[in-house]
Amino acid sequence: MTFVLENIPSPTGEILLVTRDEDVVALDFADCESRMLRLLESRFEAVKLVPRKRPSVAAKLVHAYLGGDAEALDRIKIHLSGTKFQEKVWRALRKIRCGETLSYGELAHRLGRPTAARAVGAANGRNPIALIVPCHRVLASNGSLHGYAGGLARKQWLLEHESRIS
Repeated sequence: MTFVLENIPSPTGEILLVTRDEDVVALDFADCESRMLRLLESRFEAVKLVPRKRPSVAAKLVHAYLGGDAEALDRIKIHLSGTKFQEKVWRALRKIRCGETLSYGELAHRLGRPTAARAVGAANGRNPIALIVPCHRVLASNGSLHGYAGGLARKQWLLEHESRIS
């Protein structure tokens, strides 16, 4: 399956944005490219990436978010493909507002599965669309940073950025 790849510069490292038609199917940081490709291939068999010549709507909205538009990511169309539980978690992540954080347990409770904090964490870890599906907004139960594939320093930067713009 052929997808379109865009590279987006950001203050916290180059972002890789992958779309099919105009829907985002993956977003990760360049230093996490191998993880992104593994997740893509687990969802869509053979994957071929071709570069985009002009910025997509999604790329423009990522730029807007980085520039201070707290609601820009909410306007991006995405294509989810995971287990029913993963997709439920990922949809719930999109409901966490910019500047808000939750614990894994709180997110599990919102999903009606109060004992599923670990399962929520596992689904969070398989999130193929970083930023737009804002897994960085989920913290450990004690409020500390925990578990971000892009690295804790990047997670901290994103949370600080969102506290300034929300």
